[in-house]
Amino acid sequence: MRIFITGTAGFIGYHLAELLLAEGHDVHGFDGFTDYYDLDLKRRRHQRLLQSPNYAATEAMLEDDAALSAAVDGFAPEVIVHLAAQAGVRYSLENPRAYIDANLVGTFNVMEAARRHRVAHLLMASTSSVYGANTDMPFAETQKADTPLTIYAATKKATEAMGHAYAHLHDLPTTMFRFFTVYGPWGRPDMAPIKFALKIARGEPIDVYNHGEMWRDFTYVTDLVRGIRLLIDAVPERPADGMVPEGDSLSPVAPFRIVNIGNSDSVKLTDFIDALESELGRPAIRNLMEMQPGDVPATWADASLLMRLTGYRPETDFREGVSRFVAWFRDYYAI
Repeated sequence: MRIFITGTAGFIGYHLAELLLAEGHDVHGFDGFTDYYDLDLKRRRHQRLLQSPNYAATEAMLEDDAALSAAVDGFAPEVIVHLAAQAGVRYSLENPRAYIDANLVGTFNVMEAARRHRVAHLLMASTSSVYGANTDMPFAETQKADTPLTIYAATKKATEAMGHAYAHLHDLPTTMFRFFTVYGPWGRPDMAPIKFALKIARGEPIDVYNHGEMWRDFTYVTDLVRGIRLLIDAVPERPADGMVPEGDSLSPVAPFRIVNIGNSDSVKLTDFIDALESELGRPAIRNLMEMQPGDVPATWADASLLMRLTGYRPETDFREGVSRFVAWFRDYYAI
C-alpha cells in the first residue's frame, strides 16, 4: 500500500513507519520537527527511516495547508494515518494556543486532503485523555467522553467530532484510536519513563504526583503500532440499516469508528517506578507531590473492540516492557 503518515519523526509515527516499511509498503512521512522536545532525538529517528528506499518525507507544519496538500498530491496515498499533534497534558496548561493550531487546524487540513483524494481509509490519533472525569473503568469506546480536563483533551475530542462529520458528509471511512500511556524505545523525553530513568540514573529526585496514588494503562509502543497496522485493514462501513452491534462504537450514520488501543491493565505508578529501579540498579529518590491540574488518578482501557476487529490486543507486561526500554535507554544515553 501507499501510506501517508503525519508525525513520522515522533515516537509513535516513527515506530509505525518502521513496521510498515518492514512489510514492504511505500511510506511518505510528514513532520514539522517542532522544538517541543529534543530535536536531535527526532532527527535520529528520521535518519533511520530515510535509510529505506521506500520512505520519503516532507518537513513542514500541519497548519501549512499548501505544503501538506502538495505532499499528499504528489504521493497519492491509499491510506492516511494522522499521528502528528501538539502533545502533552501539562504543556497544554502553559501554551494552549499551540494545541488549537496543530490539533484543530492541522487535523482539518489532513481531513481535507483525505477527502480530495478519496483515500480508502483515514486513521487519526485521539487519546485516553478524552475520558476526562470518567470514573467508570475500564474505559469503553461507547462511554460518554464529555468531561475533558485539559485543552489537549478537548482538542482531541473535537477532532473525533470533526472526523465523524467528514465521514458522514463525504462517506470517508475513518477510524479514530484512543491511545493510553505509551512507552518504549525512542520514546518522548517529556514523558515519565525517560524523565524518571534519567533522574534515577543521575541520582536526582523524581516528582511523583498524587503521592504515587496514580494508575496508568502502560502500553508498549510496538504493541500499539501493531494495533494500528491491523486497524488499517479494518475499514469501517456505514451500516445499511443503521443498526450497530452491541459494544461497537461504529456510527449508525457514517463509516466511522473509535477504538481503544491499550494494554487492558491498570498499573500503579509506584510499581512502574519499582521496575525502573530494578532494571537501572539504583533506587529512586521520590519527591511526593500533590495532583497536578488536569491529571486524572487512573486510566484503564477496555480493548475488547480492538480484539473483535483484529484478533489482537496489546499484551506486553510492563516489567518486560521496562526491561526492553531500559536496554535502549542505556545505549542511547550511554548510561
